[in-house]
Amino acid sequence: MSSLSSPSSQPLRLMMAWRPQSPGSEAAQVVAWLGRTQAITARTATVIPRAWTVQPEAKNLEKLKHWATKEAKACSKAALGALDHAKLPHSMLDSEQASVVSVDHSETRALIAAAEDFSADAIVVGSHPAAPQERFRIGSTADALLHCSPKPLLLSPRAPRLSKRGVTRVSCAYVDTDQSHEALRSAADLAARWQVPLRLVAFSPRGVTMYPTQTPFDDESEQMVEWREQALALLDRGRDRALARHADLVVQTEAGSGYGWSGAMNALKWKKGDLLVLGSSQLGQFRRVFLGPSTNQILRHSPAPVLIVPV
Repeated sequence: MSSLSSPSSQPLRLMMAWRPQSPGSEAAQVVAWLGRTQAITARTATVIPRAWTVQPEAKNLEKLKHWATKEAKACSKAALGALDHAKLPHSMLDSEQASVVSVDHSETRALIAAAEDFSADAIVVGSHPAAPQERFRIGSTADALLHCSPKPLLLSPRAPRLSKRGVTRVSCAYVDTDQSHEALRSAADLAARWQVPLRLVAFSPRGVTMYPTQTPFDDESEQMVEWREQALALLDRGRDRALARHADLVVQTEAGSGYGWSGAMNALKWKKGDLLVLGSSQLGQFRRVFLGPSTNQILRHSPAPVLIVPV
């Protein structure tokens, strides 16, 4: 059981995935942001890709071992330096091992193993450097984890604008499905834990499908009115679920519609203290993250850090 749902007296255990020569510090910024919200225990994890597939000769093997040792120290120094620069208190680093580095053919397998060994509540991953500011783009590390991680993933947009007070509101995308029920449980637990409002949101890109079409649809306005009525009804049911779980929660509901996913999400106001919680797709393995098409679009256009929980 993840301590995302456990009492607030227990620190959240966050593992930050850090790549050698990482160009961005957004993952470290989000870790520090959570550290301003509540007590956390942070550990960094780096995987050095193992390019060789056969056992090298003894002479070369010693050279490789020497190189790997030096590279591991450099990676740990860089990762911990990023957290220090983000002003994470040193006391919030894992006292047993603040940074781990492994050499493996599979970065994904090694990161998941490191997260399991650490009993991480979430794996924190930064954006691809080509992303626009305040938006997330999937890099190779995130891409693999988004299809198989047994742990929640906390994804940071590039150059995020984050509140100095930490998380001040938890938003949750809710459409009354099994995956959004799981997201709602996690979001409600976090909002109760941090004593901040919970906002349930629904999005509808304008049009008959979630993507642009070749043929226009004449009754679009009427359809959007009907969708909004349905969305508000779904959100009301979500509010009831959240209050049944935590009776003292402050629960808000909002429905956003606009042209395309960008327009739908920008129709809502976002704060520097917002954390958006999403449920993964049901197409994935049981209790594994799997990124579905709607989740992918929300992730691409969210200005806030996104927590994706396995279903």
